[in-house]
Amino acid sequence: MSLDGYIARPNDEFDWIPEDPDLDFEDLFGQFDTLLVGRRTYEVMQKSGDTSIFDSMKVYLFSKTLTKDAPPGITIIGDDWEKTVSSLRNESGKNIWLFGGGRLFQSLLGAKLVDAVEIAVVPVLLGAGIHMLPPPIPTESLKLTGHRSYEKSGIVFLEYDLIRR
Repeated sequence: MSLDGYIARPNDEFDWIPEDPDLDFEDLFGQFDTLLVGRRTYEVMQKSGDTSIFDSMKVYLFSKTLTKDAPPGITIIGDDWEKTVSSLRNESGKNIWLFGGGRLFQSLLGAKLVDAVEIAVVPVLLGAGIHMLPPPIPTESLKLTGHRSYEKSGIVFLEYDLIRR
């Protein structure tokens, strides 16, 4: 996200995110075997032509408007999303990655289905765009569990666990 809390520009552009040769995406992707993605994020990725991340994971696409004709390997989830995510959390395997977007994050957080938040903060102020977490935001306490900084790009990667009471 940008330093001011956006994950994309107003028209879904993500051209402001710099590449950093020190970021090991293969290692990052290797932590997960299941991907949760919102419809809007999915459509932006399709438009950009970069959907290779979908090839190595089970992909669940959350949408109230897309109901059929998902590409192979992608399961569309509509109304039963809480039951589906709860069930996925009980399966064995690697971690589940909420890849995007903000409204899906908001819904899962509100349903207490988020265990950790990992965010790369990019040193740019966008001033407008799509919020990482749109309001209303439930109050949650977090505990810092890890951090890394990347000097070439100035990106800071932060890892937090949610503190459940």
